[in-house]
Amino acid sequence: MRLTIVAATGGIGSQLLAQAVAAGHDVTAVVRNPNRLPDLPVRIVVDDLVAADPAILQSAIRGADAVLSGLGARSGAEAGVASHGTRAIVQAMHATEVRRIVVVSAASVGTVPSPGRPNPPRHNPGDGFFMRHLAAPLAKAAFRRHYDDLALMEDLLRDSDLDWTVSRPPRLLNTRLTGAYRTAYEQNVRTGMFISRADVAHLMLNVLDRPETIRRVIGIAY
Repeated sequence: MRLTIVAATGGIGSQLLAQAVAAGHDVTAVVRNPNRLPDLPVRIVVDDLVAADPAILQSAIRGADAVLSGLGARSGAEAGVASHGTRAIVQAMHATEVRRIVVVSAASVGTVPSPGRPNPPRHNPGDGFFMRHLAAPLAKAAFRRHYDDLALMEDLLRDSDLDWTVSRPPRLLNTRLTGAYRTAYEQNVRTGMFISRADVAHLMLNVLDRPETIRRVIGIAY
């Protein structure tokens, strides 16, 4: 497949990049700093998704079978990059008539209010007692700006006519790819507390040609 990977030097983006190349895909990597890219046989497009250049982004997406986005803030100062960048991606996909996109969000986002979902459920149906009453509230308090940004990103996709899939992992680990993870549609994975960035990337690539995942949210965890 011809894939465009956005934020290809980030934690999940770098895993997407490595796994996509290893699988033999034709990859275009959209990055802010090309010096952080490993030496891989990919086409490189330099653009800052905080204030994307429409012409550059369209050139990166044109002709792709799918777009994969690892966009997400690394710090509070970067909060907003996921929604701003995804808005630019959606516009570029419409302009180039590319339809398939897979993005990464976060497990707690399902209970975060947004303009498109002003009254989300108080608890995620996949969460047990510990997650509902301790882990999730603490995470939402600590990463409120990040989750607000991701909730806006999800709104943008739901409001589009694109063939999107949203992956929602819990706490991310820098451990190896296992392929031995659990998934759940439209909710978090029960008792799932952790997942590696490598396994999130594996799921994102795996759903590309699975029509049953289109316009669906997928929880992933061990």
